Amino acid sequence: MAADRALLDLAVREGVVVLRLYRWDPFCLSFGAHEPAERRYDRERIAALGLDTVRRPTGGRAVWHARELTYGVVGPERVFGQLREAYLTIHRILADALRRLGAAPDLAPDPGRAAPLDAGPCFARPAGGEVLVGGRKVVGSAQVRLGDAFLQHGSVLLEDDQALVGAVAREPVAPGGEIPLARALGRPVPWAAAATAAADAFAGWAGGPPVPWSGATHEAFLAAATGHEPQFRSPEWTWRR
Repeated sequence: MAADRALLDLAVREGVVVLRLYRWDPFCLSFGAHEPAERRYDRERIAALGLDTVRRPTGGRAVWHARELTYGVVGPERVFGQLREAYLTIHRILADALRRLGAAPDLAPDPGRAAPLDAGPCFARPAGGEVLVGGRKVVGSAQVRLGDAFLQHGSVLLEDDQALVGAVAREPVAPGGEIPLARALGRPVPWAAAATAAADAFAGWAGGPPVPWSGATHEAFLAAATGHEPQFRSPEWTWRR
């Protein structure tokens, strides 16, 4: 999360577009920036299960990050448009990535209003514009804006569902509407294959291959991420609501 936050700083300062693809080790439960985590989730049970937790810099609701492809995109509004336009553009790119893996994705219709923060896990129901396979949610995303730039990051479910989120909730949670890609396709989807498909889809949108970082730019990014790290490691930040 500190690295994604550092990317947003970079987008604000330099107006760059960056795609980051990663995975979690150890697996982790994340909360949205404004989610009432203390009220909704059983902190003692989470600790007893030995689960890592973090609060994201973006909005949205709880996500269990296990065997998934996690993506982060930062960029200026002049490239992607306002937040809603950027949200749809990135999801169209991710839908292209899923097609490259053999899926037949659609974007969810607009339900007319956003789900409230107490509506349960991120994958409990699709929001308008989110990526579906067979009518079920396979990608969950969240955003935050800073100045004239934004960060959008999210999870492409590969192997695991979100049942654990309900297992640590204080109140019963209805079964989620998600489907891991492996279940939808009937075969395993390796992380490397999913990452390659996502990178290729973004390259197709951008009209050229990505430019890897090196040298001073990479060092400055790592320094910025290190500066944000204490906040995201802090239990006071994670459980502040």
